[in-house]
Amino acid sequence: MADTNTPKPSSSVKLVLLGEAAVGKSSLVLRFVNNDFQENKEPTIGAAFLTQKCNLPTRTIKFEIWDTAGQERFASLAPMYYRNAQAALVVYDLTKPTSLVKAKHWVAELQRQASPGIVIALVGNKLDLAGESGPAEGEDADDGQGPGDARKVSTEEAQAYAEEERLLFFETSAKTGHNVSEVFTAIADPRNVLEVGEGGGGSRHGSQGRRGAESQLGGGPGRGGQGRLRLLEPRLCLYCGQGAAIFFARRFDRRLP
Repeated sequence: MADTNTPKPSSSVKLVLLGEAAVGKSSLVLRFVNNDFQENKEPTIGAAFLTQKCNLPTRTIKFEIWDTAGQERFASLAPMYYRNAQAALVVYDLTKPTSLVKAKHWVAELQRQASPGIVIALVGNKLDLAGESGPAEGEDADDGQGPGDARKVSTEEAQAYAEEERLLFFETSAKTGHNVSEVFTAIADPRNVLEVGEGGGGSRHGSQGRRGAESQLGGGPGRGGQGRLRLLEPRLCLYCGQGAAIFFARRFDRRLP
């Protein structure tokens, strides 16, 4: 009889979120980590670091998530966060076509400069504004006060681009939670992602370009996940003297990107 108390293998996945300001990157992470949504969330300054431990049937995955600021003045800091990342979520607002243009810029930069084999997911957020994601938790589906269809980027356009570039593709709503955990499930699929084990070594399973996943992933309170938000401290850059915001984890034993 197998020992059910034997610890499952564990591995970590460094994941970075990129995209234009106000597309909902932080809201997606907050929904995944804490199963929460804040209507008027303050913009991210520099970057935020979060972790989420997910228990899969055969192993445990710890996501190390870097949520980057979308403001243009922080764009030059992005390589510091996507360096050595195994996965990236490139997020756009499906009600704002210019945000897809910016997302394509980030995809091209990742393909040029990020780690070989990085898994990239193109994520169209704010599906609730298109009236396609169902009511948010606590709302009546028949209250007659839906937001209507504010969609400006068609599913077909974004999906065609994702297929051309061999990206994972999802449309989500951080507000209702629609498809959010599915994004991270696909990233966690061992056929997609390069995982870093406890010993620091990595292994590649499969290749990117697959848009489905069969793994079951815990994504927040009540779903088997263990979310944790860690605040970061701003520091002035000692090299350029320009007062650039560089963020370091408070715990000195955490490896920085």
